[in-house]
Amino acid sequence: MLHSSVVRVLFLGTGTSHGVPMIGCDCDVCRSPDPRDKRLRPSIFMAFDDGLRVLVDTTPDLRAQALRADIRQVDAILFTHSHADHLMGLDEVRRYNMLRRAPMPIYGDAKTLRELRRTFAYVFEANAPKGGGVPDLRLFPIEGLFCLGRQEVQPVPIRHGPWEILGFRVGRFAYLTDCNGIPDTSLELLTGLDCLVLDALRHRPHPTHFTLAEAVAMATRIGATRTYFTHIAHELGHAGTCAQLPAGMALAHDGLDIEIQ
Repeated sequence: MLHSSVVRVLFLGTGTSHGVPMIGCDCDVCRSPDPRDKRLRPSIFMAFDDGLRVLVDTTPDLRAQALRADIRQVDAILFTHSHADHLMGLDEVRRYNMLRRAPMPIYGDAKTLRELRRTFAYVFEANAPKGGGVPDLRLFPIEGLFCLGRQEVQPVPIRHGPWEILGFRVGRFAYLTDCNGIPDTSLELLTGLDCLVLDALRHRPHPTHFTLAEAVAMATRIGATRTYFTHIAHELGHAGTCAQLPAGMALAHDGLDIEIQ
């Protein structure tokens, strides 16, 4: 394996597409004083011990997330899919173009890159002013296992309602947000994990996301040493929910910082 011995994973956001608190909601979780119940849109930042820094998705909250975590270096961006809560912060990449003085490598499946080009068509116009005017991007389609620096990145196809999107495995860590199904062929890619991050929206059924019970069952089947749930709606309070989860499982929260050997 080419991956480095340690990856640090920082959770930039663990909320659903609405975020928590939700606009105009006075429920107990939206009004909670517990900072772990404040959830920006879902994204992680991976720092490898060879110096590589990788962002997964560009949420509408990217600027706030980057400032809060003091993220000054991004070397590549992986996209799980093109829905608004995972894509619409793309314009913030301009600042990282300036900091790194280079275009930003962008990785996604063919559909995601096609949607990215459509949504941000002005970025790809021939006369678009790079160097601050628009993000300077280089798109790389994901077609299978690939390398970023010394890291092997394994794309993991998952079901998000009617859509097939991507999760990612790096070493003994896997990130599977926005899913309500994992094909058997993808489960074969998830053996021997130290840490799994998995979608768990709420208790009530949803057409495109795992319920908490479904996520617990899937996490048990995968058998990672530890599992964190993400893409969490306002129905799940952090402390109360974690107290009822099986050993080795917990809700993630914004700002959670973990290391995987």
